[in-house]
Amino acid sequence: MTATPLPGATRPTSGSATRSTARAGAVRTYLRLELRRMLRDRRTLLFSLLVPPALFLWVGASADNQATEIGPGTNLRASLLVSIALFGALLTAASGGAGVAVERAQGWTRQLRLTPLEPWTYVLVKVLASMAVGAVSVLVTFAAGWFGGAQMPTSAWVLCALIAWCGSFVFAAFGLLMGYVLPTESVLKLLNLILAALSFAGGLFLPFNDGTPMAAVSRLMPTYGLAELARAPLGSGSFEIVAVVNVVAWAAIFFAGAAWRFRKDTARV
Repeated sequence: MTATPLPGATRPTSGSATRSTARAGAVRTYLRLELRRMLRDRRTLLFSLLVPPALFLWVGASADNQATEIGPGTNLRASLLVSIALFGALLTAASGGAGVAVERAQGWTRQLRLTPLEPWTYVLVKVLASMAVGAVSVLVTFAAGWFGGAQMPTSAWVLCALIAWCGSFVFAAFGLLMGYVLPTESVLKLLNLILAALSFAGGLFLPFNDGTPMAAVSRLMPTYGLAELARAPLGSGSFEIVAVVNVVAWAAIFFAGAAWRFRKDTARV
């Protein structure tokens, strides 16, 4: 004879459900901690909120940039604005991810291995926190562009900002990977140099003419696809399949590399 549960009684929670709840709680807690850590980092806030808009106002201040049209209702300042905002988002996301170098030195990543967090969730939390600060960077830079004379259609303002922000997730994973492979004491300096080199080589600031050797090389850079997609709403770029493949391929490489290094780094726990 089967016993009937009493009204209001609850069924025992399965082990898998308990583990899932524990993981979800650990992810939420760690995300809050990561956001607080990044907001307390003055260096990150400086490069996120001050450097990109200041760079735009300095580079784009020329009257020629405002007068030169590159499309209907779009001037050259708008193209410069999108490039600089994307660079600021990439720098912010990568710097946030590279903070893992300090955590490794402090033994924090080994402690995380004792929690319900899995390697992919650790990488995801780092990426989400970096992108949250990157969103602020893009908004502040675009605000400077609005007051600094950049002109483009309303739809382009929205689309360019979204693409620049969403694309930064690729370099959040890149920053994580660099945080594992670069020396702790010089990770940020080296990261800034690498990002600057990749940005120029990928045609982020100055696209290369088609048919030139550098144009072919730039298509292999992880910044190429993002630059093309971010400028597409202005009419100076396009949603070519090669740009999409570039973004997807490099995102997969960086995410896989970051997860692999995290698992290897904490394997002794």
